[in-house]
Amino acid sequence: MKRVLKTIIAAVLLCIPGLLCGQNAGTAPDRTVEWTVERLDSAGRISIVFTGKIAAGWHTYDTDSEAYPFAVTFSSLEGCSPAGEPYALSEGTEYDGENVFFDEVSFAVDVNVESPEASAAGEITWMSCSDRSCAAPEYYEFDISLDNLSGEDAQVSPVGKGGFDWALIIEAILWGFAALLTPCVFPMVPMTVSFFLKGSSSPAAGRFKASMYGLFIVLLYTVPISLIILITRIAGGDAVTADIFNWLATHWLPNIIFFIVFMIFAASFFGAFEIILPSSLINKSDKGSDRGGLAGIFFMALTLVLVSFSCTGPIVGTVLIKSTEGEFWTPMVTMLAFSLAFALPFTLLAFFPSLLNRMKSGSWMNTIKVILGFIEVALGFKFLSVADQTYHWGILDREVYLAIWIVTFSLLGFYLLGKIRFAHDEKTDHVSVKRLAAAIAVFSFVVYMIPGMFGAPLKALSGYLPPMSTQDFVLGAAVTGTDMSAGGQQSGNRYDLHLPLGLEGYFDLEEGLEAAEKAGKPVFVDVTGHGCVNCREMESRVWSDPEILDILRNEYIIVALYTDDKTRLDEEDWVTTESGDVLKQMGRANSYTVRTLFGVNAQPNYILLAPDGKMLAPVRGYDLSIPGFKAFLQNGIESFRAGRMF
Repeated sequence: MKRVLKTIIAAVLLCIPGLLCGQNAGTAPDRTVEWTVERLDSAGRISIVFTGKIAAGWHTYDTDSEAYPFAVTFSSLEGCSPAGEPYALSEGTEYDGENVFFDEVSFAVDVNVESPEASAAGEITWMSCSDRSCAAPEYYEFDISLDNLSGEDAQVSPVGKGGFDWALIIEAILWGFAALLTPCVFPMVPMTVSFFLKGSSSPAAGRFKASMYGLFIVLLYTVPISLIILITRIAGGDAVTADIFNWLATHWLPNIIFFIVFMIFAASFFGAFEIILPSSLINKSDKGSDRGGLAGIFFMALTLVLVSFSCTGPIVGTVLIKSTEGEFWTPMVTMLAFSLAFALPFTLLAFFPSLLNRMKSGSWMNTIKVILGFIEVALGFKFLSVADQTYHWGILDREVYLAIWIVTFSLLGFYLLGKIRFAHDEKTDHVSVKRLAAAIAVFSFVVYMIPGMFGAPLKALSGYLPPMSTQDFVLGAAVTGTDMSAGGQQSGNRYDLHLPLGLEGYFDLEEGLEAAEKAGKPVFVDVTGHGCVNCREMESRVWSDPEILDILRNEYIIVALYTDDKTRLDEEDWVTTESGDVLKQMGRANSYTVRTLFGVNAQPNYILLAPDGKMLAPVRGYDLSIPGFKAFLQNGIESFRAGRMF
């Protein structure tokens, strides 16, 4: 009300010299500023920008003007909310004690976008003056859509609205194609040809059957995991679904089971024994395939899935475990991608069954089987490593893990050269060019890993290796725990946690905020996990950049929140949920904290906070763009200094 009175009084006083507004001063235009409104995504911030063309001879005022401020009033907000006060993007001119703008001006107001169909409506008000008089206060109504969240620098919290992890999807697709060559899947080719060579009443009917065959394969792989996610989400919401997959990915029991399963499959592939599903189960589904119509096609697809599971099971498990590091819908998407790629060759060959007769198996099938065995030994230890890190057992430090991989892949190289033979291998008098090329690739990989035993970062494998903090020896440097700077005690000392790359920080959000208040710095919150492959990759490829590392070390107080750590918290650190549950484990407490405060279920995620806990920018997730991450950090610093909150 005071601002309005000041505006009116100032306008009246300025009009008095001319007796009447406009007398001896000329006539003001119908509108002193012509406005356009647009959405701007810049440096991780989403803004509504008002750009005005100011009439010749007139000027308008900044947002902090005592009598003539530019202001924004929202009348409708759908799926969004303001993230601060309006501010000028243009550089003004000092005029009569005020910051004013001539010719053109741009103002912006930041918004939190919470829905892909967000929109905002309202009006802006301003007042313009010439060198002799002022026009009456003016207004301009706007209505802008904020949907289709995109833009190179735009970052939105990934829970329910982030983009797909395309790298993971592509990996699932490649595994799907590769599964065709496994010894469990390839023998199904003759069964497929025998089924579809029986013929159909017409070419159109044959194409329909082939299409349904592929569809059933996809559904049999995708529907079960989708039902699990859907049922848990309905029963307990997103948090329950996230907790289930977090448990699956990080608890010692499933990880030990997956490790044992991988070792059993590896032994089977080496020829120790054969793994087959119960014949009664396969026979029942096979008999069902003798039926006509869709029922027969369905049971044919079911037979393929059951028989091939001995080889595709570990592949599917790997894809699903990796995908649980993302959002609750990621397992469904990755499984769909895998099943589509797996089903595509069978669908195409079902369209043209005569091509199936041309493919023949041979000794190369056993070679692939053994190669898969070595790979499964290597991948199996990743599950044991996750359990080891989340429970701090100290069994698999980085050197031990690397030693196992170096020996495993060295043996694979010798196998390819014919120096090692298994029970089902045929004796060969020479090494083929293909096997030699494969052996060269494998031994090159081994040579690449060897420096890692002495502390080399091995960035290409950063997502699979235990963290550098578990390395007992680094050539030329001693690996020690980090001490807390900024006058605080490192919270991680109580729980045996350390930050990567020699960085110093906290492992409790409240302690980090207190330290930030004392240091006068913003807070960088790292939502991470011991079993998070993408977290290690971000640290190795992005954080390690000299400019990024310098910003993190000198401009921020770092807080790492492990959402999968199984350490029991001290009683004063227990967290009580809204339902009254007491969370006593570090991982569960941190997961609840970031989920309720920031709407984050996935890892990695990065959050920039002011010392009072308010967000300075949208949440940033997994993204290997170094320039993008640098812009994200700099945007947080600028917002902190300007007092802008997201």
